[in-house]
Amino acid sequence: MSIRARIYSLKGLLFGVHESSINRDPFAQFNQWYGQARRTGLPLPNSFTLATVTPDGKPDARMLLLKGVDEKGFVFYTNYDSRKGGEIVKNPDAAMVFHWNQLFRQVRIEGRLEKVTAQESEAYFHSRLRGSQIGAWASLQSSTIANREELEKKVAEYELKFKGQAVPLPPFWGGFRLIPERIEFWQGRPDRLHDRLCFMREGDGWKMFRLSP
Repeated sequence: MSIRARIYSLKGLLFGVHESSINRDPFAQFNQWYGQARRTGLPLPNSFTLATVTPDGKPDARMLLLKGVDEKGFVFYTNYDSRKGGEIVKNPDAAMVFHWNQLFRQVRIEGRLEKVTAQESEAYFHSRLRGSQIGAWASLQSSTIANREELEKKVAEYELKFKGQAVPLPPFWGGFRLIPERIEFWQGRPDRLHDRLCFMREGDGWKMFRLSP
């Protein structure tokens, strides 16, 4: 753990998170904690667990990377035809968990997923490295393939197909935005007397309350 991360951890354990100091806008509070996690030099501070539900009601979870957050919600990108994409189409209810272990913090978010606009997907897709753009075409995410060589052959085919030109956005690839209904900020404290401050959407605003640890 870096010295900076230790300082943030110590502050969290000493002062915790209190009703008098937390930002009453949960997006602003998230950005504050997210910014601190990034400044400490933690590896992949934008990583989170996304939990969805299979068509037969079973939980399914995986790690992803956050690519955007604003007052509308939390954005990530994926193959729409992937397993997660299929589950989201059937049931858009989902949950995210960010865990910044060195800071003794986590944020739990529950809500519904919807696709971002085509313009948003297009802009993000073309901000990626060209190799990642080619990979989006070559990998039919979650489908069964015979071996690694089959994947590498597809990559070579698309490299040749798009040689000398911009790689277009695949029609099966784009972003989802989680529109939250509930956001919980968890701060670790000694003796397992952790702080848990929760926001629930209430009309156009948010209701905040404390949960027992």
